[in-house]
Amino acid sequence: MGIISRGFSGRRTPTDVKLPPGQYLTTDFPVLSAGPTPHVPLEKWEFVIDDGKNVLRRWDWKSFRNLPSETVTVDLHCVTRWSKLGTPWEGVSLDTLFTDIATDASYTLFHSYGDYTTNVPLKELLNKQGWIAFRYDAQDLAPEHGGPARLLVPHLYLWKSAKWVRGMTLMQEDKAGFWEGLGYHIYGDPWQEQRYSGDR
Repeated sequence: MGIISRGFSGRRTPTDVKLPPGQYLTTDFPVLSAGPTPHVPLEKWEFVIDDGKNVLRRWDWKSFRNLPSETVTVDLHCVTRWSKLGTPWEGVSLDTLFTDIATDASYTLFHSYGDYTTNVPLKELLNKQGWIAFRYDAQDLAPEHGGPARLLVPHLYLWKSAKWVRGMTLMQEDKAGFWEGLGYHIYGDPWQEQRYSGDR
């Protein structure tokens, strides 16, 4: 997948805001990616939900954008220790995408243009916990931040919010994605500081 993009240095800001352990605030929106940034034409974009064998639902860009969307303001926490508070997004809730899908699966694996993957338990995506976001701060989502659409699961470390999503596979058993396979935590709760596989 290519070289990991270079890091950055953020400033620690005095604040009375409670942050997950080991995090510091930044006003920037750092760009960190495991490989080059895909540029996906909207006419070629699609999002597919499958069960590993069968396609359960498929949307092209037009049908996806015709779905009801929501605006949410959430805090982001990156495993590289920065946190950005009060970020404004617009996207389609995973609850909306699952309206007509019946499944007994417990896990998901998200797939991105550029071959990135990440796993998220299905219960962590539903009940207004996950979105496929296409706008940030009232602007179309820029490619470097995952545009045209990215997963947004703000209560987990940001690597779980896969950029450039193209689909998800429903699974009975958990399966590690890209970073999880390289030693990151299988779940990634910032409040439990679940950064790496040996963490609680």
